[in-house]
Amino acid sequence: MTLIIFFLMFITESATEKVCPLRASIDVLEGEYFFLCYLESMQEHFQEEAYTINWYKENAGKQQLIKETDRIVSQMNFLEFWPAELSDSGNYSVTHSNGKQNFTIQKWTLNVLERNKSSCFNKNHLTTEIKNAGTGHSLKCSDLSVNENDSITWYKDCKNYENETERELDFKTLTVQHSGIYTCKILISHEGKIYHSTNTIKLVVEEDAPEAGALEIVGHDEEIETEIGKEEILNCTGFLGYYMREDASLYWLINQKFPEKCTGIPENEPSICEEELKKLKLGNKFYVTTLLWIKKVTDEDMHRNFTCMLQADERTQIKIVKLKKGNTRDLPVHIFTTGMVLAVLFPCVAVAVVFVCVMFRVDLVLFYRNICRRDDTAGDGKEYDAFVSYLKDCISPTEEEREFALKILPMILEENFGYKLCIFERDVSPGGAVVDDIHSFIDKSRRLIIILSQNYVSDQAIYELESGLHKALVERKTKIILIEYMPISDYNFLPESLSLLPSKRVVKWKKEKSLPVNSRFWKNLRYLMPAKPTKINTKGHYNNLHVGSEGAEPQTEGCDFNVVV
Repeated sequence: MTLIIFFLMFITESATEKVCPLRASIDVLEGEYFFLCYLESMQEHFQEEAYTINWYKENAGKQQLIKETDRIVSQMNFLEFWPAELSDSGNYSVTHSNGKQNFTIQKWTLNVLERNKSSCFNKNHLTTEIKNAGTGHSLKCSDLSVNENDSITWYKDCKNYENETERELDFKTLTVQHSGIYTCKILISHEGKIYHSTNTIKLVVEEDAPEAGALEIVGHDEEIETEIGKEEILNCTGFLGYYMREDASLYWLINQKFPEKCTGIPENEPSICEEELKKLKLGNKFYVTTLLWIKKVTDEDMHRNFTCMLQADERTQIKIVKLKKGNTRDLPVHIFTTGMVLAVLFPCVAVAVVFVCVMFRVDLVLFYRNICRRDDTAGDGKEYDAFVSYLKDCISPTEEEREFALKILPMILEENFGYKLCIFERDVSPGGAVVDDIHSFIDKSRRLIIILSQNYVSDQAIYELESGLHKALVERKTKIILIEYMPISDYNFLPESLSLLPSKRVVKWKKEKSLPVNSRFWKNLRYLMPAKPTKINTKGHYNNLHVGSEGAEPQTEGCDFNVVV
């Protein structure tokens, strides 16, 4: 309810006054009028009748009080620059003080960009809008002025555009010829002098442009079970569409207040901090993501609203995350005391146990699964345990990779350990839409196994990889297992987002050394697969599995597919 009131007040204030920039990082051109401000509604929870508002700029790591000059003017919740200069770049904050304590209301990072002397705009200070020909559209001039009668001039490619002077530039029917760089210039009068501010938009009109896509935050409002004293990392990812929106902003609020930024130095980090915004491209889709790091959860955190806000194109999306105590019981005192005594009296034993657990972690987990008959697949609605992706090329220099994918891998995982694999060439009937089939079968699988080699490059292989990365990094539905079948010296041919996967999910094939069923390779692979009760047959060697039998030979006539899964 508080957030609804906050946004209603924001809309009301915006209708009659200047719109306060909520983005944490702001770009502005030198020589232009600009201001920082916060909504007065953000300080409503301060009840003191007597208080002061102070503006600060960070200097050499310390907060320095801003002194008012003819050029920089502070008026309660406004800090105005008449005009902005390059030296104004830096970190700013505004505080509320009651004489005893200072409360930070909001923080910004201001980047003053150098003006391009040979152009009417700076290429680093524009937004891009891609639209379809034949549709209607309006370009909006950002309003940094109060008076409606302030002079406005529109330019296209730095030339006066049809004497347009309205705040919105309307196109009833767009054509390709309307493409260009549009700049609106607002003239503002202040104390007998004329200042200006500009807004530049790159309009791209295409005959068949991709749909802009709905601006949205991935996932819904959620409650996370946690414990007092536990570390929590809250993730927020925003979908921007099919092109990067330069004005997009994604940030966290804690009960309507901005958290501090993470410094990157663990010992100096505040109890709650927000990491830097990151931009991702998965396939032809663009995302922004940011993390909120809570060092140790406190009881106070259980009563807070952690709000993720996504803003772009004057639209706002929010996602609220709340923490709640999980159904866990504290460790009994006598057990805790006994454990502490043992740790003090037998440190060598403790070190040895830790060493064994680290060195034989995989073996211990597999042993635990077998003893407890653990089953992670029950009731999850998935049909396959893994979807296998590898290169199939009719002119491939070696058949080893194909034999591994079609014979060795399914023989051992399916016949010896009871897993069910989806192999495209073997399990999918020909004649369907390949892209739809791939997407559907990855959805039905608990893991995506990628047999990676230097030859792993083709349209279908990259589509499978990007689909899996999307589900692993964004939707968090499918986990990826990389099998490095041959040593790879250069990973530049793979999508950049692959580097975000943890290195512990890579398993290396070492030819003859990895063939035995009880080798380290198969143990590591089973460790990454979902837990599933099975009767294990470990009679030793790949050659004992009759991989050359006719029953194991899939139908491979023709070369209809570049990749087989």
